[in-house]
Amino acid sequence: MKKYLYPSLLVVFGVMAAAIFFFKKPEVRTPELKDRRGSLSVGNEWLNTKAAIEGLLAKLRTNPKDQKSRLLLAQAYMQEGRVTGDHPYYDGAAMNLLEQVLAAEPENFEALCCKASLCLTQHHFAQGLGIAEQAQKLNPNSGFVYGLLTDANVEMGHYEEAIKMADKMNQVRPDLPAYARVSYLREIYGDVPGAIQAMDMAAKAGYIGLEQTEWTRVALGHLHEVSGDTARARGYYLMALAARPGYAYALAGLGRMAAARKDYPRAIKLYQEARITVKDYAFADELTDLYRQNGQPDEADKMAKESIDMLANAAKEADSNEEMGHYADRELAYAYLKTNELDKALEHAKIEYARRPDNIDVNETMAWVLYKRGQYAEAQKYMQVARRTGSKNPVLLGRAGLILSKMGKTAEGQALIENSLKTAPYLNPEVEAEGKKMLALAAR
Repeated sequence: MKKYLYPSLLVVFGVMAAAIFFFKKPEVRTPELKDRRGSLSVGNEWLNTKAAIEGLLAKLRTNPKDQKSRLLLAQAYMQEGRVTGDHPYYDGAAMNLLEQVLAAEPENFEALCCKASLCLTQHHFAQGLGIAEQAQKLNPNSGFVYGLLTDANVEMGHYEEAIKMADKMNQVRPDLPAYARVSYLREIYGDVPGAIQAMDMAAKAGYIGLEQTEWTRVALGHLHEVSGDTARARGYYLMALAARPGYAYALAGLGRMAAARKDYPRAIKLYQEARITVKDYAFADELTDLYRQNGQPDEADKMAKESIDMLANAAKEADSNEEMGHYADRELAYAYLKTNELDKALEHAKIEYARRPDNIDVNETMAWVLYKRGQYAEAQKYMQVARRTGSKNPVLLGRAGLILSKMGKTAEGQALIENSLKTAPYLNPEVEAEGKKMLALAAR
């Protein structure tokens, strides 16, 4: 009997082992921290960041059920994505961690807020709004959640609701993020002096040298740009760079100041420096224009292709993943205009419009793509929606003026073009060139 028992036991054991191998839950790997590049890899901030993250990773290795440490690690990775611009890696890592937290604690308020924030970063605005509303029901006294609701409603084009949420945020906790959101809404509604005042309050409320503070200072500089005060704008960019050496967005701001002086070699150098430390397709996009202005068409074409490749890869990932992957169709529409691929530009503009038909920036994109295709009457319909809040952005006004001029409304169009060129023509070389051409034709 034993002769047949042992082989039977071996078979049973083999089946059980196979079942364990095939049906056991795969081990969840915790994403690791990546090394920084360039100037971001030196200084105490990086040392402190590494030490904090390594400490959290060690805690999770010791206790994989430590959801508090997992949440803190997700938040650290979200900030690391913001600092380095490596959103594809760090946003994915953070979302992975947050999903683990929420699987164990479905009503974890902080985890829901972080997930909503990640959705907004990835341009999944409708989903981010829904998750932020879910979090707000759990804790209606959090200033942070009202900030998320402000951002999400702005991106969906629900501007009156965004104002209500920003007001609640400032009632609960007036601080840097709250003042910054007031500034953005004032800018949307054409109150640039009021936007500058609020962003100045935001910058003063932050700790000098922190990324959030210097991002706010750069935003303050940009508001001075759109109001036509390049001297003050440059001052704020220099202050941000002094407080945070090598800060990519301050370097880009100084690059625009160089472009305003038509010092294109200097502008190109500054943008190249910015790209060394932070991955942001916007730098490649602006370099495309700068290379063309500097008489380097081959470099411009190369940079335009690089911009499209970066955006297209992100968009492809977003299409296959409901929660992650950067929706980049609006940006792709503009990128394809620079390569004169008008059909692709319209395709992506329509995709973005289907997601957020009430957003003024999306309507501006539709209007400009249609203008480039010679469909002026259609372009004007979208431009009217884009201007409904009274924004005084010089690029928006220049585009609106060009469309009106093509529609035969010469006086109104000319006034808008002149306003745009007087304020900040360098912000968009294409609008500047077409605006000057249109005014020259009208003067004949």
